[in-house]
Amino acid sequence: MNFSELKGFLDEKADVYNKPDFIQDDPVQIPHRFSLKQDIEIAGFLAATISWGNRKSIIKSAEKMLDIMGNSPYDFVLNHSEKDLRLLKDKSIHRTFNGEDFSYFIKQFHKIYNENQSLENLFLINHQENNFYHSIERFRQKFLGIEKHRTHKHVSSPYKNSSSKRIMMFLRWMVRNDKRGVDFGIWENIDLKFLSIPLDVHTGNISRKLGLISRTQNDWKTVEELDIIIRKFDEKDPAKYDFALFGLGVTKELF
Repeated sequence: MNFSELKGFLDEKADVYNKPDFIQDDPVQIPHRFSLKQDIEIAGFLAATISWGNRKSIIKSAEKMLDIMGNSPYDFVLNHSEKDLRLLKDKSIHRTFNGEDFSYFIKQFHKIYNENQSLENLFLINHQENNFYHSIERFRQKFLGIEKHRTHKHVSSPYKNSSSKRIMMFLRWMVRNDKRGVDFGIWENIDLKFLSIPLDVHTGNISRKLGLISRTQNDWKTVEELDIIIRKFDEKDPAKYDFALFGLGVTKELF
């Protein structure tokens, strides 16, 4: 396919999946259970953090966290007790993300929301930046703190050449506002033109099959390689092509 054919093909596939029907089988359904901005942020970040493996399992594990928080994430973050956190320590949550990790996240959320109305403040793009490379690292330093903890591994770093797939997915949810009913677009101070594709093994393989990328690793350098072409397709909303790549992965029509 030439450039215009490939763009048309991906636009068509994005349109197929970028609709409310997508929600019912995807972790994005977790923050969609809320209307308060902070509830959406917290539920979304937790769901994105554990988004690896089977999607049904991810959703079930996210529901477990919501149940623990009384289905009021923001209220729990602000008003939990030390006893609440102690009771979390030995709980199983999702694979290697355990009760200790969940407890640490709650404490860190508490600190952040005591100083900020929204997580958006921690992801703002600075002048002359054209993606979230530095933004994610600034967020990590604020959210995780400087003291080393086992939980740090659950918030990946592009400075270590990670694709930061789960954070990029969370950012897509929060930033994109196309009125299609999937992404929330509740962050109004970050332009969606800075978004990248949440790159994992599936989107990476499909991108190579389509000739969008040449690198074999699914890392941050490959994210930036993919940025170059998808921003030519749509410089204002490049991350919409995540729906296309996801859809092609589900249908397996290229394999």
